[in-house]
Amino acid sequence: MDETNNKEQENKKNKKKNKLPLWQVILLILLIIGIIISSFYMAYEYKNQNDEKELAYTQLIENINKNEVEKIEMTTGSNSITVTLKGEGEEKERQKTVLVPSLQAFIELVQEKVDKEGLEIDLSQKSINPALRIADTVFSMLPTILLIALIVMMFKMQGLGGDNGKVYGGEENKSTNVKFDDVAGLDEEKGELIEIVDFLKKPKAYLDMGAKIPKGILLYGKPGTGKTLIAKAIAGEAGVPFISMSGSEFIEMFAGLGASRVRKLFEKAKKMAPCIIFIDEIDAIGSRRTSSSGAETENNQTLNQLLVEMDGFDSTETIIVLAATNRPEMLDKALLRPGRFDRQITIPAPDLNGREEILKLHAKNKKFESDIKFKDIAGDTAGFTGAELANVLNEAAIIATRNKHKKISNTDIEDAVKKITVGLEKHNRVISDKDKKLTAYHEAGHAIVSKFLETQTDVKEVSIIPRGLAGGYTMYKTNEDKYYVSKTELLEKMVALMGGRAAEKLALNEISTGASNDIEVATGIAKDMLTVYGMSDSLGPISLKVNDPYELQIFGEGVTDEVGNQIRILIDNAYVTAQKILSEHMDILDAVAQTLLEKEKITTEEFEEFFK
Repeated sequence: MDETNNKEQENKKNKKKNKLPLWQVILLILLIIGIIISSFYMAYEYKNQNDEKELAYTQLIENINKNEVEKIEMTTGSNSITVTLKGEGEEKERQKTVLVPSLQAFIELVQEKVDKEGLEIDLSQKSINPALRIADTVFSMLPTILLIALIVMMFKMQGLGGDNGKVYGGEENKSTNVKFDDVAGLDEEKGELIEIVDFLKKPKAYLDMGAKIPKGILLYGKPGTGKTLIAKAIAGEAGVPFISMSGSEFIEMFAGLGASRVRKLFEKAKKMAPCIIFIDEIDAIGSRRTSSSGAETENNQTLNQLLVEMDGFDSTETIIVLAATNRPEMLDKALLRPGRFDRQITIPAPDLNGREEILKLHAKNKKFESDIKFKDIAGDTAGFTGAELANVLNEAAIIATRNKHKKISNTDIEDAVKKITVGLEKHNRVISDKDKKLTAYHEAGHAIVSKFLETQTDVKEVSIIPRGLAGGYTMYKTNEDKYYVSKTELLEKMVALMGGRAAEKLALNEISTGASNDIEVATGIAKDMLTVYGMSDSLGPISLKVNDPYELQIFGEGVTDEVGNQIRILIDNAYVTAQKILSEHMDILDAVAQTLLEKEKITTEEFEEFFK
């Protein structure tokens, strides 16, 4: 299953689609640069021209009364006038700029003084240059143009200017190019969805029988299990358009736009029916409604609109709504009631056979050595999803290319699995001899304790080469898929986890921070045994997993103290058991630790030699 690759391609296409055209970006940049330059230029010119040439209006009136004004030049449509004072010197030096409150009132005042008092003032009036008028108008409109451009860009980024939902297929090609053959490891799930494909192909047969096909189907499971891929395969098999949107695309900055996008999405679907609407990560808009304000109100409006739209079309419109999530417990109950998402299908992590099929599917375009057995790889990758398995083969191909191998070998695949699960191997990290010795005994303790516990799997590799954040690691074979875990297995798992700390104490008479993660995991197992699985004789088969600590009061006083005491007893017993196993086999512990110090890595075969 190539769900990860498909999502990456969709994200790239959506990003490309949401980008502004180049000419719009250039225009916006030019506008901003033009406004900045013009503002600085006008400010500079204004300062240079008017710092020493400005004249107050009251001073002008006083100069007119004293007959000190030689000429007044006025411009039609402007309240700014140029005044030339009488005196010696060049005319430009005697010119002053005055801003008058009312040009018409000022003209009447001057004309009256000229007529009645006989003042000698040259009054002239000219029209503004058309080119300058246009330039002035355009410049005055630049802020408005910039504001409009910014609003358009903002609406563009909010998705109001584009289509709602990425459409795969259309009138020319009604297919996503994904078929059920491209989906491996989900045979039962595909069988469950075949009837949806049949309905989309032949809706009349079902409607004549009076059958109603589910309006909505919810796919839920771990990330990477193939939810998006199987949704595309349904559309591809039925040969109908596939409208895909992510739940986060409905969440907008402006209130009400999320609901608007939901309406537009369903309007588009009705025009393209029969078709499939796919909403990925629906928990982004489908989470439980609250009475909060702000962003929660917008989320509630979007969810309410989705509920209304799903009620608004009937089965005759042949629109199927598919949704995917990895957190179904977050969804609002109104979304899951019959008539909306009628059917809920779990997409689990693949089992052994499913992993083998997925590996073969992703191996089609890669070169492998003849001794590669995909069943063995599937056995070593229990719990891996389809996306993780695809990543293993891709990393193996990269490692093989880097090592200049002609084909991918088993070693390349093993290195890829280690890289993904444990981390990148770090040979160049400088480690002191003391830390290296402590790591060797710590990892040897894990491996030896696990060897003497019946329920624990065989050791695959022990290493003191740092990987990721770990100073060393002990890998175990995972050759089976577990659906249930017994109490004995959980207890022995805690013993194996405490083997590292026990080895440090017995061999070096010292304890370190290296066992912090082991202690954390062991404590989590003990807590779940008591509070979730009901595996305590004193507390009984009850679940103490509550959302509010106050709910524990119904179990009586002191229940939290009892849980804490029981957890400590389980951890202490596991630690004592680990110490007992190692103290009985100190010779093997020393031998394994010394070999690790010499070779840094021990394989399954080498580890088994210590017990013969």
